[in-house]
Amino acid sequence: MQALRSHDDSRIAGVCGGLAKYLGWDSSRVRIVWVLATIFSAAFPGVILYLALWYLMPEEPPPAPTFDPPPMQPWKKSF
Repeated sequence: MQALRSHDDSRIAGVCGGLAKYLGWDSSRVRIVWVLATIFSAAFPGVILYLALWYLMPEEPPPAPTFDPPPMQPWKKSF
């Protein structure tokens, strides 16, 4: 399984949402860990790594469209 940027769980670019889905974690936990790691590493490496992952991680495909069945037409008889 490949880590993909999340299409539906994104705040900025979907990197943390995609990593959370890949790791099986809650996305809030990944975001908190990312922010704390960024703050305690003097901000520079965390921001650069986020930007690199934004560029390098492919985006997950959008969900397939769902089509509802046509409405029933009681005036037409089906044989």
